[in-house]
Parts: sequence; structure tokens; C-alpha cells
Amino acid sequence: MKQLGWEWQHKLSLNFFGTYDWNVANEMAVFKGQAVPAGSHVRLNLQTGEREAKLSDSENGKSDMREEKRRKRLGKMDIDSNSFTSQELKEALAKMKESEKTERMAREEEVRKKFRPIEELKEEFEKLNVKLETDYEIMVKLISKFNSSASTLDEKVAALYDLEYYVHQVDNAKDFLSLGGLQLVINALNSTEAILKEHAAFVLGAALSSNPKVQIEAIEGGALQKLLVILATEQPLAVKKKALFALSSMLRHFPYAQQQFLKLGGLQVLRNLFREKGMEALYIRVVTLLYDLIMEKMLLEDSQNGDQLEEKIQQYRQVKLVPAVVEQDWCVIVSNLLAMPEHDTREKVLKTVSVLMAFCKERYQGDQTLGTTLSLLRREYEELAAEEQREGDKDGYFKELLGSVNTIIQELRSK
Repeated sequence: MKQLGWEWQHKLSLNFFGTYDWNVANEMAVFKGQAVPAGSHVRLNLQTGEREAKLSDSENGKSDMREEKRRKRLGKMDIDSNSFTSQELKEALAKMKESEKTERMAREEEVRKKFRPIEELKEEFEKLNVKLETDYEIMVKLISKFNSSASTLDEKVAALYDLEYYVHQVDNAKDFLSLGGLQLVINALNSTEAILKEHAAFVLGAALSSNPKVQIEAIEGGALQKLLVILATEQPLAVKKKALFALSSMLRHFPYAQQQFLKLGGLQVLRNLFREKGMEALYIRVVTLLYDLIMEKMLLEDSQNGDQLEEKIQQYRQVKLVPAVVEQDWCVIVSNLLAMPEHDTREKVLKTVSVLMAFCKERYQGDQTLGTTLSLLRREYEELAAEEQREGDKDGYFKELLGSVNTIIQELRSK
């Protein structure tokens, strides 16, 4: 038998706990040159000086204690390479894979319990005759429902309500135009039913927003005249709100419509709203529209010129909005709104007054009421701004409003 090195003998003789584990009953003396069964542990007896071999448990028909300890180690999934043989590691890895497979199957089963297969859902939808429709198909049905003589007033209003949601999207608005829906809602502005006019104007305004193609078709279809009629005649506030919304959507970024608006006396129509009782909710909307239209033109003129931009500038030069604003004394109409109590309203009015200052300065300098109002606002916003600063807000909302008031006061004092 080949002499075993001490390290190898040592390794074979160590048990799981790092101590020697010899069973005297299984020992046998080993003589020089004697063969021993494979797998036997060999040691040198320091007391007798003889070599001894320990027979494997399988040789004696006994259970292998080390096998039981190995199973315990596998159960704890200890994969220290110094503690396990390659075979043990393979078995541990197989056990891990089996555990992962079991967990995966459990998760899949849980998902199956929570969700139903798409094939099953499709079958049920087919049985219920449910079909997923495109926006285009939905709008076709809604337009048909609105235009049907068999539809009740409530059904027509419901159809308009749903259409307003879809036509906000630019492409849907173009489809709405091609389907004939735009002209239908324009015609509905003449309805004797106030609620129908209200919702028709709402749909129209949504379709017009930032959509040049629809804007052109709408003005050619007579929408501008009909909206001005609604605003100029006695109508419920809700109807006029939606009509003003549609008018604003038509005029913004559309110089031709602005030009026609002035020719039709639109600015005077808006001015008359300030004389009607119960129309206070429209005041700030009108002022905001004027501010946007004036700023729109000013920003375009300050832009760098290009071929297409120059063409648009020429179109805006034909819109004589500011001269009409000054002529109809909008300077005072706007500044009088500073007496309103809402800070948000004052903020928008202050912006508009600042823009109008270039055209209305002389008028404002002679307006004692405006001077008094600005002094009161400055005192109020100084206190509110100081309170903001005490609370740690150095650049607060009221400080910004105070800055706007002071700027206007300084402008009025300058020559």
C-alpha cells in the first residue's frame, strides 16, 4: 500500500466538528505492504507505533454517521468549499435549483389565481359582443347621436359632453372637421336651447385650441359672428362663459380672425359686458384675452426675422388692436379692476396695466383714482410681503405683487 501523507490522513480522519472520530471496534492493525479496503482511514498509533486502519461503516453493515452529518450540512445549505466535497456541492446546487423551481411555480400559480388568460377574456368579450373602438369610430357615433332627430335633448347634450373630451387632441379635431362635426356645432350656436348652445360652444373652443386648420374652417363657417351674437345678447352666464372661451381659442395666434373680430365690432361687444349685471366672472377673462393678444403681437415683432416670420408680422401689422383699445378707453376699464379684492385678479390686471402703460401713460397720469388705488395696494402688499419675510419666504408672492405696483408708480412719476 502506498504510504499516505500525514495531511491526507488528517483530512480523512476529521469529522464535521473537527475532532477525530474513530470507532475502536472497526480498527485493524496494518502491516507493512498490507492492502486495506478503499476508503479506509489510516493512522499511526503513537502509543504502539503501529499503523492502524479504520474500516468504512459500509464494510460493517452500519449506517454512515458522516452521511447523516452531511445531510444536516446540506439542510443548512452551507457551501463552504473547505467543508464539502464536490459531490456534496453538486447535490446542494441541485437542491437549490429545485427550490427555485418550486418557488417559481408557486408564483405562477398565484398569478393565475389573480389574473385571467387573455384568450379567456377575448372569448368573453366576443360573447358579450364588446369591441374596442378607436377615437375616430367613437366620434362617428357621437356625431350621429347628436345629429339624429330621434335623440332627446339630454342625449344630444351627452354627445357634446363626450365630444369635447375627444376633440382636445389635434388629430381628433381634424377628424371631427372631416366628419362634418365642426359645422354641426357651429350651427348649434343658434339653438334656442341654452344648454345646447353652452355645450356646442365648449366643443368648438376645445377643437379650435392651437389648431390652425380648424380655426380657418371655423371662421369660414361663420363661427365668429355667431359667438359675438351670443356675447352681445341676453344669455345665461354659463353660455357666455363658453362662448368667450371659444372666441379666445379662435383669436389666439390667428391674426386674420383678430382682424375680422375688430371689423365686426368685437371689442365693443366685450366692452359692453362690463355694463351688464351678473357678468363680473367674465371681466378678468376678457382682460386676460386682451393681454394675450397684445403680448402675442409684441413678442412676434421682437423676434428675429425670417421669411415665414416676416409674412406673419405683416399679417399682425394689419391688426389695429392697440389703437382700438385706446380709443374705446380700455385703459380705464382695465385699471378700475385693481379695486377688486382677489389677489389673483389684481396680479393679472397689474400685468395688463404694465403692458398698456406704453399707450395709456398720459391717461393714467391724469387718473387720480388710479393713483389712490396704487398707493393703497402698495401699503397692503408691503405689510403682506413683510409677513412673508418673517416666515422665511424672501421671494414670496406678495413681494412680487409689490414689485409690480412699485414699477407702475415709478412709470407714472417719470416724464
